[in-house]
Amino acid sequence: MFESLSSRLQNAFRNLRGLGKISEENVGDALREVRMALLEADVNFKVARDFIESVKAKSIGQEVIQSIQPGQQIIKIIHDELVALLGPENVGLDLSGNPTCILMVGLHGSGKTTSSGKLARLLQRQGRAPLLVAADVYRPAAMDQLEILGRQLNVPVLVKRGETDVLKIAREALDFAQANHRNIVIFDTAGRLQIDEPLVQELVRLRDQVKPKEILLVLDAATGQEAVNVATHFDKALNITGSILTKLDGDARGGAALSLKAVTGKPIKFAGVGEKLEDFEAFHPERMASRILGMGDVVTLVEKAAEAVDLDEAKRLEEKMRKGQFTLEDFLEQLRQMKKLGSLESIVSMLPGGAEALKNADLAKQEKEFRQMEAMICSMTPEERRNPQILNAKRRQRIAKGSGTTVAQLNTMLNRFGQMQQMMKKMGKFSKMMARMGGGLPKMLRR
Repeated sequence: MFESLSSRLQNAFRNLRGLGKISEENVGDALREVRMALLEADVNFKVARDFIESVKAKSIGQEVIQSIQPGQQIIKIIHDELVALLGPENVGLDLSGNPTCILMVGLHGSGKTTSSGKLARLLQRQGRAPLLVAADVYRPAAMDQLEILGRQLNVPVLVKRGETDVLKIAREALDFAQANHRNIVIFDTAGRLQIDEPLVQELVRLRDQVKPKEILLVLDAATGQEAVNVATHFDKALNITGSILTKLDGDARGGAALSLKAVTGKPIKFAGVGEKLEDFEAFHPERMASRILGMGDVVTLVEKAAEAVDLDEAKRLEEKMRKGQFTLEDFLEQLRQMKKLGSLESIVSMLPGGAEALKNADLAKQEKEFRQMEAMICSMTPEERRNPQILNAKRRQRIAKGSGTTVAQLNTMLNRFGQMQQMMKKMGKFSKMMARMGGGLPKMLRR
């Protein structure tokens, strides 16, 4: 989402290289570019103005530390200011109470129902027992969608079709939660416009009845500066506790994320970064600032890997690699584990310099090749996966036809896999040699 902003900021920083001291004259042009970049990203103009003034006040006159370029020092100052603008730290949910009630509110189409399912999944993985409540009595499709999400997560969903009294639904939900030992109740409320006062008042009555610990405003990141107006209105009516930004994986310019906290004073608590239920993460201002400045977000990537990868399975595969026993079945397992981390674009974007790398990379082609590899291996029998040397011409034709590829593509994949196996065997022999030498090294060092 922040590609354009990141690119503009990187261009601004290049103008600062080689300077011995940061002064008002030589930093002015760069900060003007930063200001234009923020405005183009649809950041609230008052927020952009205050941000630049703060950076300028902290930059001018700073002595450049030896071996560090002025541009790097300004990046550090801008990074710190971005963190302050966005956070300055992740604010978790208040889950006190039994049951804890959470209201999901927002405009039509902002992603409340999907975010309710994603939040339920997150809390479930933390050992909580959530209950989803279809409190959108005006859109039957929202009830159907919530039921489908509940089945996918194995989370109960309270749906009362034909009932138009939201307060009655809320009472039944709390009774159901008590009877079925559900300690989190998530209310997926109806979408409404901030000018729709009767519906807003319905939310106020619902809030007064269930006394939620969290009132989360779900905002589409593509809303831009209008998100500030929406948040201000909902906050005034309901006193929201935080927000969830959805569609951060899209091509929105990012102004909503940078303006929201500064204008409303309420933290962004979560971010939706894709369509799948697992594409939901806690909003960490420092990590987001690093992404915007092209520094990557390795911490989040490691957290995703820890969640997606089975450690016992990883150790087993590592052992097989060392022994040179890595098969196509193991390779298929690795491909599937990598898919759990998300798209290649999302993975690369979290690496330092990833935004620049993405400009020159044809990741769509790479993704297609991975899908073809998976299809080819799935078209093999278990025996063929374990012993690819038995693949004669007839078998190869069958596999290519079954996977929608050509024999030439299959041969290329098998050749690459064979080279990888040979490399692993050599590495295994090298590690054994080093292990044998390890016992003698202390004696040699003592001589």
